[in-house]
Amino acid sequence: MLALRKWLLSGLLVIVPLVITLGVLNWIIGTLDQTLWLLPEQWQVWLSDHKVRGLGVLLTLAILLVVGATASNFVGKRLLGWGDAVVRRIPVVRSIYSSVKQVSDTLFSENGNAFRTAVLVQWPREGVWTIAFVTGAPGNEVAEHLGEEEFLSVYVPTTPNPTGGYFVMLKRSDCIELKMSVDEALKYIVSMGVVVPGGPTTVAVKSSNS
Repeated sequence: MLALRKWLLSGLLVIVPLVITLGVLNWIIGTLDQTLWLLPEQWQVWLSDHKVRGLGVLLTLAILLVVGATASNFVGKRLLGWGDAVVRRIPVVRSIYSSVKQVSDTLFSENGNAFRTAVLVQWPREGVWTIAFVTGAPGNEVAEHLGEEEFLSVYVPTTPNPTGGYFVMLKRSDCIELKMSVDEALKYIVSMGVVVPGGPTTVAVKSSNS
């Protein structure tokens, strides 16, 4: 029975990551294949009849490259600036667009600092430590109320789903900058401490009855 249990767990450790990875890839490819509606109808029918999948990924990459190349030259920048000004004049739409654009500019800009640094903070109370990510620094009215001491804007992710979490402002002196990369920190969080950056660590936990 012990051998069967060991084989079962070993099989799960191999199969589960593969199944989840294939499921995520299938969802991504299926989503990107929706861009094929941009092609002529005859092409769409042919691709559907022959069950060709994955071309949406190539088409999406091509669109991104074309848009990126266009946005990088002088004429493209002028057109984007004009389009941005038009969108910002539309009620309701401008609020959503401005918020999304600000976040995307912060996350994807080469000069942005969001999620570039992992820090160790005490959360949710003193004496309990967790890993968080620096997203910036408070400004304007918020900074005035916080006083003269320097504060950081910090995102504290939840485990094992880091897309949910808390936005807090902490003193810089209360944040310990870590040398581990953001990717390593995310793996550490998602794995609930199982995947330790720099190698596995075994901790002996003593029973309270011993």
